[in-house]
Amino acid sequence: MSRLKIFVACIGISLIFVNCRNKVDKYDSPIKGKIFISVDESFKPVITEEIKVYESSHPGTQIVASYKPEVDCFKDLEKDSTRLIIVSRGLSEDENEYYKQKLSYKARWENLAYDAIAVIVNIHAKDSLFTIEQLRNYLGGKDSSKLVVLDGTNATSTVRTLKDSLLDGGEFGKNVRAATNSKQLLSFVASNINAIGFIGLSWVGDEDDPEQLKYWDSIRYGLVECKRCGQGVFSKPSQATISAGEYTLYRPLYYILKENTTGLGTGFVTFLGLEQGQLIFRRSYLVPAKMNFSVRKTLMQSNSNLLNKKID
Repeated sequence: MSRLKIFVACIGISLIFVNCRNKVDKYDSPIKGKIFISVDESFKPVITEEIKVYESSHPGTQIVASYKPEVDCFKDLEKDSTRLIIVSRGLSEDENEYYKQKLSYKARWENLAYDAIAVIVNIHAKDSLFTIEQLRNYLGGKDSSKLVVLDGTNATSTVRTLKDSLLDGGEFGKNVRAATNSKQLLSFVASNINAIGFIGLSWVGDEDDPEQLKYWDSIRYGLVECKRCGQGVFSKPSQATISAGEYTLYRPLYYILKENTTGLGTGFVTFLGLEQGQLIFRRSYLVPAKMNFSVRKTLMQSNSNLLNKKID
């Protein structure tokens, strides 16, 4: 009888130990665990590379990214399964309060880099120089001589940026189409001589990426009027023109994190803001926000509500 009691006690202690261990294993850390994040599809190439490097440096981690329109990323932020989103804006005061009430704690957010919205045209297109007024007229449908293609069927950050900054919140014209994603946009512009595409720079700016280089036989940059450079000056998107405020169509890249503890989400966003993560942004031809770069305001950025905080 006493042996049976000892046996039962041992089993009970073992079950308690296993149960406690399983509870501990549920919690992740910067070097161990699995999380789900949502990322605006415009930033897919660069964030895919950031995740690849982080996971290779921390083999016990898994960051599962879902790439989708920006508006859907914000919807995901309300779900328990999504702890981190990467989008092109931070939170307003009202949103801060809303998420604090809904999630029971305050979300953290910070600017990590600056990206450009590249204007691309077919390699055989006659027009490749565009004033701000021309782009505004194409997007608004006042001039329907060009077929305008955007990078999503829903509200991506590209769509929101163009609507806020060029159309002052107005509607797109009937000549504006939405591609399913950025790859479809590239294919469409490559096969249509009369098309103008608006796409995140990280999809076309990496000269070392074979996947991107294959498109440059059939597309080229459209050059955009530089308001601060003097009459008749046009610029293409680059780190230099974004930093100097010469390329008008740029937008920030933010993380928004809901995490009460120092978990994998905190570890990943910390990595994005430190030297290695910032250099990946730089190699992807974005402008790092944490490496002593200053981005000057352009006239269009000053007149829009695109940025949630001041850029010096």
